[in-house]
Amino acid sequence: MPQTHPAPAIDQPAPTTQAAPPAELTLEERLTLVNAAMTARLDEAAVAYEVNTAHIDTEPVNLADIITGPVDTGPAPLPELYPTPVAALLQRAHHRLLTDGWCKDVLVDEDGARCMLGAIRAEARGDRSLEADAVTVLLDAIRRQFGDDIDSVPTFNDAHGSGGAPIRMVAQAAHLADARSL
Repeated sequence: MPQTHPAPAIDQPAPTTQAAPPAELTLEERLTLVNAAMTARLDEAAVAYEVNTAHIDTEPVNLADIITGPVDTGPAPLPELYPTPVAALLQRAHHRLLTDGWCKDVLVDEDGARCMLGAIRAEARGDRSLEADAVTVLLDAIRRQFGDDIDSVPTFNDAHGSGGAPIRMVAQAAHLADARSL
């Protein structure tokens, strides 16, 4: 005789149990869960990368062959000089500051670096009139940018901890002298 299975009762309600609402996670707990999930994903990606690249034959790279320091080629060549004497003097002084270095509190330090006035004096080569004209234009360029409170080029030079602004001002003074045909 065939076995009959009782038909399920459709009209019986399912037991209702109310689950407790999930507890609210703190920010720290959520961050810990996200960190764990991301760590697992990164570990899985690292394994997949190693599996996918295992067949690639590579030779170790010697970083000394790739990373090299600059070759010492000597000082940079002096760019074409301005046609006017004061502008050319300031341009040479700017170049000297770039190549020999900048200093403060002295005209020339023990390493040969110079302050703004020291570079101008060296490039003027004893021509005090040309030196005075260059210092006047330089002070004017400084005052245009930094205000009339600056009383001298050495004061401006010594007020800085690095040569960025002083060297830039000598270059700007060269442009100003050229614009004035000095």
